[in-house]
Amino acid sequence: MNEILNLNNVSKIYEGKVPTIALNNINFFMEKGSFVGIMGPSGSGKTTLLNIISTIDYPSSGEIFVNNKNPYKLSYKNLSLFRRRELGFVFQDFNLISTLTLGENILLPLILDGYSIKEMEKKLIEISQKLNIEDILHKKTFEVSGGQIQRAAIARAIIHSPSLLLADEPTGNLDSKSTKDVMELFESLNKKDNVTTLMVTHNPITASYCNRVIFIKDGELFNEIHRGESRHKFYQQIIDVLSFLGGDYNNDFLSIRPN
Repeated sequence: MNEILNLNNVSKIYEGKVPTIALNNINFFMEKGSFVGIMGPSGSGKTTLLNIISTIDYPSSGEIFVNNKNPYKLSYKNLSLFRRRELGFVFQDFNLISTLTLGENILLPLILDGYSIKEMEKKLIEISQKLNIEDILHKKTFEVSGGQIQRAAIARAIIHSPSLLLADEPTGNLDSKSTKDVMELFESLNKKDNVTTLMVTHNPITASYCNRVIFIKDGELFNEIHRGESRHKFYQQIIDVLSFLGGDYNNDFLSIRPN
């Protein structure tokens, strides 16, 4: 079994007059090539969990291993290299630089890592063809749709072949058609290219594209379900768990069905 991510008894406590336990003894792992969703009500700890895995925040206790490396044992310089080479990031608000073209944005990880121009051109052609954005590489963010921007953001996140792709509400700013297109892209990258992906989402339809969903409540693991052959059945399983979780999952989400 090739584990890409492993969390052992990870806890996070925010100190103050009244300490807040954001995460309490979290244990789980991800195998290479898996596609895992993290769900939970607001305040459940899912964003804190993602921040700790992405090294934006640090755990109060416990250990985290990404590709058999513990990032919290690295020096500041090596941690920056680790973050740049082992992790890819996709955000809800895209986080692309508006003054650069989409192609220039996509190349940023390679520029920072000192790739040659020839290598960068080759990788850009490959990734843009795979994500079907080769015709818009010269455009800037205000000239294309939200779905196209997110495709470019995904290209930037995986052009350096990271061990783990982290996505934070990647469809949060997209309409239903763009959401479907982007999630089919995530699913294709996972199945065809073995891109190991961890995604935080509120949206049960988005989560139904994963092959495993972990639910968090009050900083602790609440439940875990696995997808079978049918995405529709998996979606209904997700809805069933969300109905127990309560919180901010409103009727709009719980009444929608996947296409």
